[in-house]
Amino acid sequence: MDGTGVPLVTPFTEAGDIDEDALRDLTAWVEDAGIDFLVPCGSTSEAPLLTDAERERVVAAVADAADGPVLAGTGKESLADTLAATERAAKAGADAALVVTPHYFDYGQDALADYYRGVADESPLPVYLYSVPPYTDVALDPETVGAVADHENVAGIKDSSGNLARLQRTLDRVPDDFDVLVGNGSVYAAGLDAGAAGGVLAVANAAPERASDIYRRHRDGDDEAARAINRDLVELDDALGSRGVPAVKAAVEERGRPGGYPRRPFRGLDGDDREAVARVVEERT
Repeated sequence: MDGTGVPLVTPFTEAGDIDEDALRDLTAWVEDAGIDFLVPCGSTSEAPLLTDAERERVVAAVADAADGPVLAGTGKESLADTLAATERAAKAGADAALVVTPHYFDYGQDALADYYRGVADESPLPVYLYSVPPYTDVALDPETVGAVADHENVAGIKDSSGNLARLQRTLDRVPDDFDVLVGNGSVYAAGLDAGAAGGVLAVANAAPERASDIYRRHRDGDDEAARAINRDLVELDDALGSRGVPAVKAAVEERGRPGGYPRRPFRGLDGDDREAVARVVEERT
């Protein structure tokens, strides 16, 4: 996985059902806009609110509609559940598995390293570690990533800490063919400058053209242009990040695409927040 990926929102109907037609429409739209790979069942996809069967349906729909690779979120709290989810994702057509850190208990870094080795030993798909401390309050230390990066079935990491020092320390401890993916849209260009292979960006749901252009400009050697585009996207990224998944879906709707309803206990965005999102979408996309 390199280039720009999108943790695709999962459109729900007002009744709370998955809208597979809308999901396929979104997949085609972001790919046409330049997105390099798809990430169903990520955090922005409301994966924790999906049943196991729904996760499999979402991965299958995206994999069927996508031309590019599919990195499916399969992380659960236990090793056995994660392996079962990864098996289902593989059968549904995923190309790799994104495995979030277990986080309900304080397991410690050594236990997390052992956990990821256990996942990688049994997984039918290449494994990407997923460190997202804003949601889990657990960050994979660079030393932990380095300790498992030499496993033949561990392909990379999505680092959503937004911490450039942590990202650079991680890059210093992994092989050159280990994909370090930036998970924070506000530091995408800086992460690429530091040596990241690409990114998985929630803001790319609302601005797939501009997010993917950051990577292309960097790849083509125009780092100044990449940084300028990223600076212009920071306001949108902040507006969505500070308001969460309902804001991302509202932004997708503002782009004329079917973001759908968020799933309870989320509530749809309205009032001043909806107006603020609409304004920044108009200004920055």
